[in-house]
Amino acid sequence: MYRTWFASSRFDELTSLFKASFAGIFILFTLILSDDLMHNEQTGNRFLIFFYWGMFLFFVGFGRLFVRSLQRRLLIKGVGRRNAIIVGFNPKAKDIHRKIQKYRGLGLDVVGYVAVKDKNIGKKFDGVEVLDSVHNVEKVIKKVNAQEVILSLDKHEDDVLIEVISKCEDEKVNLKIVPDLYEIISGQARTSQIYGFPLIDIMPQLMPEWEKKVKRFLDILFSFVVLIISFPVIIITSIWIKLDSKGPIIFKQERTGQNGELFKVYKFRSMVTDAEKITGPVWSQKDDPRITGVGKLIRKVRIDEIPQMFNVLKGEMSLVGPRPERPFFVEKLAKEIPLYKRRLKVRPGVTGWAQVKHKYDETVEDVHTKLRFDLFYIETMSLRMDFKILFRTIFVVLFGKGHFE
Repeated sequence: MYRTWFASSRFDELTSLFKASFAGIFILFTLILSDDLMHNEQTGNRFLIFFYWGMFLFFVGFGRLFVRSLQRRLLIKGVGRRNAIIVGFNPKAKDIHRKIQKYRGLGLDVVGYVAVKDKNIGKKFDGVEVLDSVHNVEKVIKKVNAQEVILSLDKHEDDVLIEVISKCEDEKVNLKIVPDLYEIISGQARTSQIYGFPLIDIMPQLMPEWEKKVKRFLDILFSFVVLIISFPVIIITSIWIKLDSKGPIIFKQERTGQNGELFKVYKFRSMVTDAEKITGPVWSQKDDPRITGVGKLIRKVRIDEIPQMFNVLKGEMSLVGPRPERPFFVEKLAKEIPLYKRRLKVRPGVTGWAQVKHKYDETVEDVHTKLRFDLFYIETMSLRMDFKILFRTIFVVLFGKGHFE
């Protein structure tokens, strides 16, 4: 229930309230019925809970409708309004502009256009000017203090969409796109209709705040338990590594974490010391000649990843998320692959969707493929998804597939 009200109508909000309260009432009724059966009691009082449900729906629903109506009145009068820019200068963009002006309850003020084609810069529609091109969209956002960016693009302008999303990554704006009519009719686009016209939120944060807190609690609990249970393995592996080759037991390497923060990732050393002294930073490969005898075994059964539980305890990593990459490759790949830095919006993980679905990163094509898996995970983040990945990881470890470098 606690999400942006702009994304749903008041009817949709009441529908969500009905579903949420029904789940709660069903649980309470089941508990009361179970208690009566355990104590051999037969009473009709348990059915009073449905009377309570009706009162709950009436008062909470009325309260929410009152607050939403008050919000809309304030927005119409100019309180709490947000500046919006429209990317694109075409009939569809002008139509969305007219509707935003007509329905002031949306709380949006169109303060500028951003042109896809340079020839449109300087043109005006209904007193609003085309300020600049899409190549400078972030400058326009700062100039007009925009909080909403609405993309109204023609067909075959996917490259523009990717460019705008990439440039808006670090800006505090909400991105919405006006879908193509074919996408709506075919059901390919899930739209939210406000006053009869559809808008799609691009890359919304789907994991609720309570799930984020539960995810962090499970990270701490699971990593702590793993470290305790695996303590004998840690001792034996440490001795084995020391006897097998020269160098430290724990390998530390700088990686890029959430929001671009750098941290040291911990792993059992599985390669020879100074493995990249001559070559510089390179991706590891299957059957990499730099891997030691012990390293081959501990990599195969993923024992080398156990020290990363300390990273999880410290909050630098999570159990599930995109694998942390080295700063050198992050900067290199961000220039080559649009949206690559989107991976940095979440805490990196010990395992992830890309690791259980794909093989080693041996080429840039592999990185492209894994990025698609990572972006899919970010857009569908949930506790259910995390559990699914953890179970698949167990399968990967048992059958020696996947890659966690």
